[in-house]
Amino acid sequence: MKKKIFTAGTLAAILTLCLAGCGGSRADSKYSADITVFAAKSLNGVMEELITKYNEQQPDVKITGSYDSSGTLMTQIEQGAPCDIFFSAAQKQMDQLAGEDLIETDTRADIVNNQVCVVTYKGSGTKVTGLANIADAGSIALADGTVPVGKYTREALVKSGLIEGTDDNSKITTQQISEALGGVTINECANVGAVTAAVSTGANEVGTVYVSDIHGLEDKLDILEKVSYDLTGNVIYPAAVVKNADASEQQKAAAADFVKFLTSDDAKAIFEAYGFDTNL
Repeated sequence: MKKKIFTAGTLAAILTLCLAGCGGSRADSKYSADITVFAAKSLNGVMEELITKYNEQQPDVKITGSYDSSGTLMTQIEQGAPCDIFFSAAQKQMDQLAGEDLIETDTRADIVNNQVCVVTYKGSGTKVTGLANIADAGSIALADGTVPVGKYTREALVKSGLIEGTDDNSKITTQQISEALGGVTINECANVGAVTAAVSTGANEVGTVYVSDIHGLEDKLDILEKVSYDLTGNVIYPAAVVKNADASEQQKAAAADFVKFLTSDDAKAIFEAYGFDTNL
């Protein structure tokens, strides 16, 4: 009887076939699902990097981000828009959804802190140095009160004594702010992205955005003042899985896993590169 002789090349080929048959290339992929994340507009840039990083660990999870003001996204969730995760720029919107039993409260986590800042475009020559003399601007871009950055700005203006407060400062109108600041022209914006665009293009002299919104626009925007947390309070961004009756078990599991990933060291490194504070 002749002995079979296997060359090194033959053995390598056999091993490759065995591994392929066992699905070795996907051994680390725990989930297979498509999930949608409703995230605050100020998270647009960082989220795309976070998704890419997460997919290195879970390549079979397709994540689609939808970005707008937290108030707008909250309303869409209340109206039944298909969504698996809500990532808000403020606690208020998340609290409201929790009160309506629309999120999985055991998945809720505080992810990052941000900071409101007063900005102007490069070479504006503005006399404004910060919030205290923001009325000296020719025009201001300001998010409305349903938008977290708009609410935080209103809180800061009230605590600075520049405008009169109410029981709910988020409901102070743009017109009321303009009148309190001597009639300065204010461009009311639907979200922080619109504020950033209005100032970076020179359409408005100054505006209030988050420190993280400056990322990638350092050549177009200057920070005039980082507004103290004493005036705005902490700018905490919470995330949670949304109760989605149409979601499969794989979707729900993948959504919970992605929220957990947002608190990981890998995610923190990305957040910090964008100017977010992860030391909560």
